[in-house]
Amino acid sequence: MKRIITIGREFGAGGSDLGRRLARELGIAYYDRDIILRTAKASAHLSPEQVRQWDERVPREFGFTQSLFNFYSRPLSEELWNAQVKAIRELANKESCVIVGRNADYILKDRKDALHTFICADIAFRADRIVHRYGESDKSPEARLHEKDKRRRVNYQHYTGRTWGQAQNYDVCLDTSTLGIEQCVDIICGI
Repeated sequence: MKRIITIGREFGAGGSDLGRRLARELGIAYYDRDIILRTAKASAHLSPEQVRQWDERVPREFGFTQSLFNFYSRPLSEELWNAQVKAIRELANKESCVIVGRNADYILKDRKDALHTFICADIAFRADRIVHRYGESDKSPEARLHEKDKRRRVNYQHYTGRTWGQAQNYDVCLDTSTLGIEQCVDIICGI
């Protein structure tokens, strides 16, 4: 039986690490940023650089490029969203997999074989993780967390009309700062 697991996550909560471990434990494919390249390939009008630049951002952040239209007269943001939806649906149709981010929970909301999860953690845990993982920055870890989470929240709201991180949008919500990543993997594997 096919099994699709989507992971929404707060920045620094360990969603990507959890997803990789979960995929390895279940022996299924893992997709995260590589969806970006698949998205670009799904659209003849988007380069991988354009997709990477605007990954998980909202159209108003596109600035001048938002006014760029392809020859079908569709804005770049719409082209990017449609290509991403197509790529995620193709992956879910093809094989069992773990898909991290990119509004996959919403895109695959009607699938009976999908389990939608949201991974959160307290601010101190997340701040410590991003400093150790990505290094120091001229911004405080808390400011970096706030900025990235805000971008994800606004993107999710724009494309789905739902509230990012709200429990009703997911089958299960887990706190890695309380449970730890390994325990979260065990819980999801047991569902």
